Amino acid sequence: MGDINTFLEGLTTAFHPMNLLWVLIGGFLGTIVGMLPGLGPATAVAVLIPVTFGMEPVSALILMIAIYYGAMYGGSRSSILLNTPGDGSAIAATFDGYPMTKNGEAGKALTISAVASLIGGIVAVVGFIVLAKPLSDFSLQFGPREYFVLFLFTLSTIVSLSIGKMVKGFIATAIGLMVSTVGVDLQTSVYRFTFDIPHLSEGINFLVVIIGVYAVAEVLYNYMHLEALKPPDAKLGSMKLTKTDWKRTWWTMLRQSPIGFVIGVLPGAGGSIASMLSYSTERQVNKNGKDFGKGAIEGVAAPEASNNAASVGALIPLLTMGVPGSGTTAVILGAVIMLGLQPGPLLFENEPETIWTLINSMFIGNIFLVIINIALIGVLLKILRTPPKVLYPIILVLAYLGTYTLGYSVVDFYILLIFGLLGLGLKLLDFPMAPLILAAIVGSDMEQNFRKSLITSNNNVFDIFFGSPISIVLTIMTILSLTYPLIMKMVKKRKKTE
Repeated sequence: MGDINTFLEGLTTAFHPMNLLWVLIGGFLGTIVGMLPGLGPATAVAVLIPVTFGMEPVSALILMIAIYYGAMYGGSRSSILLNTPGDGSAIAATFDGYPMTKNGEAGKALTISAVASLIGGIVAVVGFIVLAKPLSDFSLQFGPREYFVLFLFTLSTIVSLSIGKMVKGFIATAIGLMVSTVGVDLQTSVYRFTFDIPHLSEGINFLVVIIGVYAVAEVLYNYMHLEALKPPDAKLGSMKLTKTDWKRTWWTMLRQSPIGFVIGVLPGAGGSIASMLSYSTERQVNKNGKDFGKGAIEGVAAPEASNNAASVGALIPLLTMGVPGSGTTAVILGAVIMLGLQPGPLLFENEPETIWTLINSMFIGNIFLVIINIALIGVLLKILRTPPKVLYPIILVLAYLGTYTLGYSVVDFYILLIFGLLGLGLKLLDFPMAPLILAAIVGSDMEQNFRKSLITSNNNVFDIFFGSPISIVLTIMTILSLTYPLIMKMVKKRKKTE
């Protein structure tokens, strides 16, 4: 009865008019910021922290969390319409979202993106209620070797998507890993590949890589094809989902939401890994997997459900252990402590009404956000009617503004241009972009965890892969993810010969 009463008190507080207003404002701001290349939820939360001064701790927390998962909704808007991800979590939405736009189904792609984010958010909130404590205990079992093999497994699943060009996938991965080594070595303090440029001592921000490889490269590629500069006259398509669309996506969304949620719980994993992993696994298990990359609606539903579920999952280690799993949750952690709340196991006992208010606000927020995002579709689709000679320079301006806000350094402009040209070259040579981007994102953490694993295992590499049940399972899954496409190809050839 005590839990029920606390739940009802939290529900009442969540439905307070001011708290509903903060959910609405936070969700809307998060959606807008998520669309802008390079900004992301961490920037939005950090900028708005001064606004929370003087607010009730619960209301301030509701506002910041709403911005966080609102950005997960918004990040895919520019991915689908312009092939320009708002942040790392939205990269996978470009794989089928942008082809759907080119096929005249932009409205449908944006709708399924919003619906999938809603399903992922709701599944994750239910998971938060039921599994917060067990999953926080499970995440504590991940040490350096488990994280290293997890990152290795994630990279292997992305490379395995490059069916017919896996060698190019491995090369792209190697380039991404090389990018991640730039900067000061955290263990030896040695400067690596900085070319005596002080700004590079902190490494290359992966968001600059994303903006360059996707936004700048896409603009340069389109300028190379004069026919692309004609005002688009393609049909924008209906926003309504047909019965066939629902049949194709409902199980995909329910299947990938838990994957994203569990990945989100692991500190350091985040929405980028969750969305990529869900996309690759869905492509392998879905009967329409051969259509992925060509505008398959399931290819939008899977990563969108997953990355929103991951954003909710990331709150579990934050609130139960005080361990931030991403840059955004690190900012939120600082704000939570500043507001007088102490994250940890006792938070659920000392502040149960706060937790239940937050949970209920997430339910409400997800419903608000799907309404906001569907209502914005008509406005967003007008972007496609903008003449390319006007649209592409605007994209470049946004790319450079987003890049400058990351480090306020002119050096990032040159880095952006370099990766724009690199992305253009890879696009012309038909190299997959996803392995490069994901390797650039996880490469640094992957390297550090590998080196820590060697230290703890006395340089026994075998122990890294087979030293614990978790690492054994992940190692087997890595091998299977790389060999599965080859095995299936051999099976198909054998059937044809028979």
